[in-house]
Amino acid sequence: MVAKKKPSPKWRSGCPLNASVEILGDRWSLLIIRDMMLRGFRSYKEFLESYEGIATNILADRLRKLMAHGIITTGRDPLDGRKVIYSLTAKGIDLAPVLTEMVLWAAAHEETENPALVQLIKKDKEQFLAAARQRWAGKTVALAAK
Repeated sequence: MVAKKKPSPKWRSGCPLNASVEILGDRWSLLIIRDMMLRGFRSYKEFLESYEGIATNILADRLRKLMAHGIITTGRDPLDGRKVIYSLTAKGIDLAPVLTEMVLWAAAHEETENPALVQLIKKDKEQFLAAARQRWAGKTVALAAK
């Protein structure tokens, strides 16, 4: 008989979907990742200025959680060493296909805006994902080298 792996104590169950939901299941975490991935946001100030209007205490909490789960990392701004900038990790970049499918799903089933983004993704999804990975891979490597 093969020993069954026990669920990690930090998750409610061993279900992979449950782990994903517990890490990313609140709206703010996904919107922070969206802003990083699609808009290139890297600073606390940029996240605060996003049009959904996240509160400072919630933003600080979600950034800490995303760092704790290895989705994002921090570094110093090369132009101003006093400022902290955030970067997607390889694990965070791996969420690009998930967010892309969520955008396409919502556009197909709900009234949404930003048809240009939807068309760009539909035109060549693999190219869109490759560009997102390339854009962040360079920033992640640059941060790690400092």
